[in-house]
Amino acid sequence: MNYLTKAQVVMLVILTSVVTAVATGIVAVSLISESPQPITETIHRVIERTGVSPAPAGESLPRTQESLVIKLVEGATPAVVSVVAAKDVPVVEQYYINPFEGDDFFGQFLPPDFLIPQYRQKGTARRQISAASGFFVSGDGFVVTNKHVVEDLGADYTVITNSGKRFPAKVLARDPVQDIAILKVEGAGFSYIPLGNSDTLKVGQTAVAIGNALGEFQNTVSVGVISGLSRTIIASGSTRGRERLSQVIQTDAAINPGNSGGPLLGLDGRAIGINTATAAGAENIGFALPINAVKKATQDVKATGRILYPYIGIRYVVINPAVKESQKLSVDYGALLRSSGGESALVAGSPAEKAGLKESDIILEIDGVRVSQDNTPGDLISRKRIGDTIKMKVLRGASELELKAILEERK
Repeated sequence: MNYLTKAQVVMLVILTSVVTAVATGIVAVSLISESPQPITETIHRVIERTGVSPAPAGESLPRTQESLVIKLVEGATPAVVSVVAAKDVPVVEQYYINPFEGDDFFGQFLPPDFLIPQYRQKGTARRQISAASGFFVSGDGFVVTNKHVVEDLGADYTVITNSGKRFPAKVLARDPVQDIAILKVEGAGFSYIPLGNSDTLKVGQTAVAIGNALGEFQNTVSVGVISGLSRTIIASGSTRGRERLSQVIQTDAAINPGNSGGPLLGLDGRAIGINTATAAGAENIGFALPINAVKKATQDVKATGRILYPYIGIRYVVINPAVKESQKLSVDYGALLRSSGGESALVAGSPAEKAGLKESDIILEIDGVRVSQDNTPGDLISRKRIGDTIKMKVLRGASELELKAILEERK
């Protein structure tokens, strides 16, 4: 037996490797070509679907909440203003006297430089006394803010825009019921914020507040959600004392001192409320008046120069479980017509009297809305207009009846 040389062994190994590789390739090609068509298609589909396809021509990618907020802030900021109040205030001067000057008896007990401070007025000076927020609601210079922002009848008011321009503002009307005031700036072409519909709001939807925070940081933006609707609160801080505000919007968007009168916005850039109050001792609990009340006030002022409210002419107690028990009533909701302070439950000659309401009647519903602590007759009627006819479901004794009243202007 002949033994292979070293060179021959190497050549044999190389030849064996080449033959094996060729044979393996032929087998692999044969298997792939004979595989069932559906499997091949499935592989192709999976590969296609895992790829990132570009958006079709002309179709933009979905907008994020962040981009929507940025867009609405850019559009709204030029319409949000600072409302500054200024007036002449006394200038007080401090000076010193020695009340015992020239009195030898008391002078012997006092140091030679003994002096007592005294104060006296030395003229007046024009000073800024407050700063809050507001916003244009039309291009011809109508501005809305809170009534408590412009409640000083002796002050002059100036509107300062985001660009720093200053305009004297005239207070056209202060709402007799709501914390709303309408101002007018002379000029045209102002940026303004369109008004939304506060009746369609939903808890949880995004809310954006803009205002002159702390009276110093102009056009501060905060973002949150609508936390609640149809709240009733007792607000303080006004010179008029404590004030009941009903049907207000609750939000966790930060509303700081100085934000009063600024807009609360939805993601569509429309105003849904006017920032009004915060809860003391709490975090992220703020309140805004619904924008539909502002719409009505603005329309009234443009049409008549003042804010009008209808009235029905009743005195009542809103029924709750405690009132039901104490008065032995058959229902735990509604408004019990009752005299108060020696005055009749029905104002003489009022729409209520003309409609046939009587003392001790219980108004259960007004235009299909149940009367309750959050929907008092005053709240429901304030949304109406003078001349509107309302339908009332009334409980008189054990009988239910329906009465109609035509609302008249509150004098």
